[in-house]
Amino acid sequence: MHLSQLKGGGVICRQGDTARRVQGADSTYALALEAIAAGTTLKRIIEQYGLGEQVDLLALAEQGKLDCPVRHPDPAHMFLTGTGLTHLGSASTRDAMHATDEGMSDSMKMFKMGIEGGKPAPGETGVQPEWFYKGTGVVAMAPGDALLSPSFALDGGEEPEIAGVYVIGPDGAAHRIGFALANEFSDHVTERLNYLFLAHSKLRPAAFGPELLIGDLPRDIQGTSRIVRDGAVLWQKPFLSGEDNMSHTIANLEYHHFKYGLFCQPGDLHVHMFGTATLSVADAIVTEAGDRFEIEAPDFGLPLRNTLQLDEPRDVEVRPL
Repeated sequence: MHLSQLKGGGVICRQGDTARRVQGADSTYALALEAIAAGTTLKRIIEQYGLGEQVDLLALAEQGKLDCPVRHPDPAHMFLTGTGLTHLGSASTRDAMHATDEGMSDSMKMFKMGIEGGKPAPGETGVQPEWFYKGTGVVAMAPGDALLSPSFALDGGEEPEIAGVYVIGPDGAAHRIGFALANEFSDHVTERLNYLFLAHSKLRPAAFGPELLIGDLPRDIQGTSRIVRDGAVLWQKPFLSGEDNMSHTIANLEYHHFKYGLFCQPGDLHVHMFGTATLSVADAIVTEAGDRFEIEAPDFGLPLRNTLQLDEPRDVEVRPL
């Protein structure tokens, strides 16, 4: 089962090749809260609502009518975060960014820690991954919307990832709603200056969707990431995800995010991105305004497409009170 959400309200459920409106449903977030309150599954709640008219999901996407598949009604209670160095092929690019003449980079050390302890046995705690914050729901861009690169940015590059989407129940427990494709848009040139600039490089918008996979994450995800410029493919590469291609289990990544009480506040929504091993910047691609990022994987339905746009400069003024 896959869920999508319409801008302005409305939920679409796709089963196989058929997509239909969920009758009377306004948002995926509200359906998830209802499932928690009833002590049942999201799938069961949708079955109780029933499915209505059939829709052309691809046409809706092309018309720009699809939103992120989940949003919080208050953007301040929606958090976008992620982990890095979690995939088996992710070390080389990061090591090239941060290597020094003094020996192994901190990125490679972190990657090796994940290889050695990122997949603990059930009931055990594994090594914690690299972690970063991207922002609140303000920076969650819908499929088809522009990804704004700040005027001071040195780069605006794609990161094709899988994101887990979670809502916190009344008792502080995290409930996974589903998984989605994500573009964890970042400034890799700023990061390359010094690994301590990683936090700055991640404070950018991100997009996820258009469809939310309900159920288990496939162990072997094979997708494609590309950049289209002036109607032609500028760059294209496959990307791999799923636990078969990762140095951490999803459960370990989830534990090390939700072990913090800060992230277990009732009603909050979390979009947590699991990392990537494929970056166009590693192939010396320099993105430009108007470039279109496309991320697709058959397990997740429609591709995620967003265009790079440069934001206008803004004055920074701090006013004393």
